[in-house]
Amino acid sequence: MGLEEISFTGLLLIGFGYLLGSVSSAVLVSRMFGITDPRAAGSKNPGATNVLRIGGKKAAFLTLLGDSLKGIIPLILCYQLNQSHWTLGFVAMAAFFGHLFPIFFHFKGGKGVATFFGVLFLLEWQLGVYAALTWLVCLWAFKISSLSALITAITVPFFAWFYFPHYFMILLIICLFLVLRHHQNIRNLMGGNEHSISQHKARS
Repeated sequence: MGLEEISFTGLLLIGFGYLLGSVSSAVLVSRMFGITDPRAAGSKNPGATNVLRIGGKKAAFLTLLGDSLKGIIPLILCYQLNQSHWTLGFVAMAAFFGHLFPIFFHFKGGKGVATFFGVLFLLEWQLGVYAALTWLVCLWAFKISSLSALITAITVPFFAWFYFPHYFMILLIICLFLVLRHHQNIRNLMGGNEHSISQHKARS
């Protein structure tokens, strides 16, 4: 039981997960709506929050949906093809890292929050529910999207350790990179300069 469980089909799925993750929903949506490329405006992050800032709610929702599906679709294929937990975990990681380091965009991608939620719901729906509730409660309490994402990323591995230990290492690695990708947000939070959701709404 372990890495040897990953079949040739599993390797293909891992590759597919990475390639699908490399497709930038934010860039595609910005072109569809004729708005500024999110890589060149706002925080310059190709993610739903930045699209909300520069393009409004509809564009942000489609970006969020697209980024979530990048994690969901390859895992659905894994279940249909009866792949092992190891394969599921590595496909989830591949989709997430595809978003962070997309081969189609010179390995400069987003922060991975929506794709993170997508893979959580498909790995174990309880993980997704826990993460969503944590994010929503933190957003209600602090009104800062990045802080909510950081708190969620820090706590998810602990939840997995107790209830889904077979995914602990995979999620620990994913969450570590999610936190690292928020390094500028962490600096802004420490300096009291991070934008709140109300500010995003005012600009949309």
